[in-house]
Amino acid sequence: MLPEKLYYRIGEVAEHLNVEPSTLRYWEKEFRQIRPVKRNNERLYRPEDVETLELVKFLLKEEKYTIEGARAKLAKRKGYIKTKRQILHDLEDLREKLKKWRDNL
Repeated sequence: MLPEKLYYRIGEVAEHLNVEPSTLRYWEKEFRQIRPVKRNNERLYRPEDVETLELVKFLLKEEKYTIEGARAKLAKRKGYIKTKRQILHDLEDLREKLKKWRDNL
């Protein structure tokens, strides 16, 4: 698991996903949802990019989708995919509400 940061270098992401950096650059060309920030000729991936890359890897390697199929699946699910960060935030909000209700009993 990656530590929480605003940006991750390509090497960090490649190691996290257990793929070569060249694979990440290829996926970046194939999937328009992946758009790292480029500073000083260095790719910096945001947490959202990493989550998209995790999904791309899952679709390609585990589910055996083709590039075309994975691209279509990502496009179709675009509005329905909640990021891990969003889910954790929602759960933390729910926990706080439950604590308040408990304290009011």
